[in-house]
Amino acid sequence: MTTRFDRYAGIVFLAIGTAFMIGSRSISTSAYGSNVGANIFPMILGAFLALMSIRLIYETFRKQKTESYKENLDYQRFGIIFTAAVLYALFLENIGFVISTFLFLMIGFQTMQRGRVWVSLVISAAFSCGVYYLYVHVLDGSLPGFPAWLSF
Repeated sequence: MTTRFDRYAGIVFLAIGTAFMIGSRSISTSAYGSNVGANIFPMILGAFLALMSIRLIYETFRKQKTESYKENLDYQRFGIIFTAAVLYALFLENIGFVISTFLFLMIGFQTMQRGRVWVSLVISAAFSCGVYYLYVHVLDGSLPGFPAWLSF
């Protein structure tokens, strides 16, 4: 992409991240059966998006090149990851957070870079189990667990 597009995208994402942080302040601070309120996750995501946008804007001012080149768009990879994201959202409640996140990450990693399956397996498993453990056991939040047919 061009630095001009990156700069405008950074400004738009900075506005979206700020809106997420402001909007999350009006969400309930506690949830039934959870010590972590529903406002925490949008607040953290908004702050992360805003910080990454500031970084992107900074990088566009550092690199003032005006390269005009045609970039080939990869519709097949986009379609695979978009379909995986939709399926992730549809099956999150049915198969649970850990399994659905693991499968989504595996599909994403293998779509972006074929091979290195063991590395993708380890990262996907560690991330999905780690986030579940941190959110459910450390922060006392609630996420969909394992499905009933797979009870441990």
